[in-house]
Amino acid sequence: MRDRIPRQEIEKWLSKLRMELKEVKARNKKGEELLMNIQAYVHDTMYFLKEGDYVKAWEAVSFAWGLFEASVDIGVLVKE
Repeated sequence: MRDRIPRQEIEKWLSKLRMELKEVKARNKKGEELLMNIQAYVHDTMYFLKEGDYVKAWEAVSFAWGLFEASVDIGVLVKE
């Protein structure tokens, strides 16, 4: 089981990220760019889930979370 990622785990983190994204706004142009990249990774996650490629879906949602958290930490995305 170590080489498999449960779909439910991916969906859980995707759902949490979507909720977080509803509560942030871009502070500047760099924030807007990063928000677009995060949204692209969210889209990729959904695509890979649909295709049944859970490894790539996990990678995409992980990248999205990383960008999100870094963007909030450096202040280009701010919680409303």
